[in-house]
Amino acid sequence: MSELMEIAARLDAAMFNATATPQLGDTLSVADAYRVQEASMARRYARGERRVGIKMGFTSRAKMAQMGVDAMIWGRLTDAMLVEDGGAVRFSAYVHPRVEPEIAFLLKAPLPRTVTPAGALAAVGGVAAALEIIDSRYENFKFSLTDVIADNSSSSGFVIGPWADPAIDLSNLGMIMEIDGQPRQIGSSAAILGNPLRSLVAAARLAHDAGEPLGAGDIVMAGGATAAEHLSVGNHVRLVVSRLGRVEFRVG
Repeated sequence: MSELMEIAARLDAAMFNATATPQLGDTLSVADAYRVQEASMARRYARGERRVGIKMGFTSRAKMAQMGVDAMIWGRLTDAMLVEDGGAVRFSAYVHPRVEPEIAFLLKAPLPRTVTPAGALAAVGGVAAALEIIDSRYENFKFSLTDVIADNSSSSGFVIGPWADPAIDLSNLGMIMEIDGQPRQIGSSAAILGNPLRSLVAAARLAHDAGEPLGAGDIVMAGGATAAEHLSVGNHVRLVVSRLGRVEFRVG
C-alpha cells in the first residue's frame, strides 16, 4: 500500500507543480489505479479543495476503440478546477493541456446506484454546454489506461455555460467547438453513448461503487463528444451547443 501512496504523492506533485512525470507502466491493476487516484485527490482535499462532482471518460465508442478498452473511466471534480464561463486559465498551470466539448449535468436530488435514464433525468436540475480541460502529467503525453485512471482520468479543469431546462431532448444536439474563431471540432451529443443521459446513469453506478454516491448539487461531466484539441497561450475557446447555448474561456 505504501507504494500506491508514493505514486499518489508523485502524481499530486506533478499536478501541483505542472511538471511532467514518467509513466507508471502496466504494473498497476485498474483497482489499484483508482486507489492511487483516490489517495492523490485526498491530498488535494487536505489542502482545502472540495469535491463537487465527477467526470466521465471513454464515453465515446470511437475513444474506447482507440484506447483498446471496453469500459468507461471516471475522475473527481473539485471547486478549484472550476473555471468561470468567459474567464481565463494560465497555460503555465498545465503540462499538456487539451480541451474537449461536453455536456454537463447539475443534480437537484441524489442518484441511487441503479437508475434508469428517465429516473436520472428526474434528478437533474439543469443541463449545460461545457468544456473540459484535460491534462496528462506524463512525459511525452504517453500513458497506459491505468496511468490515466491514476492521474484523475486526466481531468484538470472544467467550464460550464448557463444552466438550461433538462427537459430538452439531449440525444442529438449539434456541437461546434471553435478555437480563435475557427471551427475545430464539429459533432453531436449522440457521440456520448448515444445520449448523455446514459453517461449519467453510468456515473451513478461508478460513484456509488466507490463510496461516493452522487447527491444534490453534484456536477457530472458526461464525457467528450469529439476528439480533444491542443491549447496554446492566447487561445480563445468557444463551444456552441444547439438548444443549450454556449460556453467559452481564454488561455493566458
